Amino acid sequence: MRLLALAVACLTLAPSWPAAEHPSARFANELIEAQVYLPDPENGYYRGTRFDWSGAIYSLKYAGHQYFGEWQESSDPYLHDRITGPVEEYRTAEKGLGYDDGGDRFLRIGVGVVEKPEEDDYRWRHSYKVVDPGEWTIRQGANWIEFTHEVTEPSLGYAYRLTKRLTLTPGQPELVIDHSLENTGRKTIETNVYNHNFFVIDNQPTGPDFAVEFPFELTADRQMGGYVSISGRQLRYEKHIPPGESIFTMLAGYGATAEDHVFTIENRKVKAGVRVATDRPLAKLQYWSPRTTLCPEPFIDLMLAPGQADRWSIRYEFYTLD
Repeated sequence: MRLLALAVACLTLAPSWPAAEHPSARFANELIEAQVYLPDPENGYYRGTRFDWSGAIYSLKYAGHQYFGEWQESSDPYLHDRITGPVEEYRTAEKGLGYDDGGDRFLRIGVGVVEKPEEDDYRWRHSYKVVDPGEWTIRQGANWIEFTHEVTEPSLGYAYRLTKRLTLTPGQPELVIDHSLENTGRKTIETNVYNHNFFVIDNQPTGPDFAVEFPFELTADRQMGGYVSISGRQLRYEKHIPPGESIFTMLAGYGATAEDHVFTIENRKVKAGVRVATDRPLAKLQYWSPRTTLCPEPFIDLMLAPGQADRWSIRYEFYTLD
């Protein structure tokens, strides 16, 4: 087993340490201050195997508003969704990379090589044992932080280099997440990826003060318990979602261009909003929301032959309402 290597360079701001003493760092521009958890297999805030370990923002403040934070009460770092902020999950055939290829290991992109136990099928809520966390390199400047993750699994033929850079645009209320995934192995990497987002705006409960809008006419594949309805391009909260309840739906109506890979979330009580845009067409669109967070989950598809790389970016524009 290789040990995780955390090489931190260009640190202009000292890392901060939350009360639980999980490794973290701060970066800022003239308008936004953000704090992010760092990947760490021993002390990381999140050590589950569902989500990429890099780029989990637990605080982003703009114009007196908080956009990310804790949305559930748990102290278990291995719980599959005990994570905050804009975070991503990679899926191959709704599983991990190489899960169906045989052998006793497979890959979770952004996590490392994990053990495949004897089981009937992949368990997406289960945190598998990490047998090789790969190598992480972290670089940081005043208004940005960059994570690079390199993993190789010779027995399956998969290897990759994933780079994620979070930048607060100078002088603008904007966060940009740039991604690069390079196939450094001998097998094709076929996967999709989505950002779960986990918006927590000023700790407001999900309810009628929120509106979520897309640039196309929406259709949903199921009813949402009377909590949320669809009106044209909007998801409207008809009433508050009570503790312990949640809504989930697959949304459709988008086209084949990146112009439809956009959404806005606004809270009219606290007068805070965010616009999110990705430079790739939507492959699938899920929406999930309990009482404490709003989660548009937009997917893109990736297909990388050996030696190929792909790039994509997500832009978060934060604003206030008149």
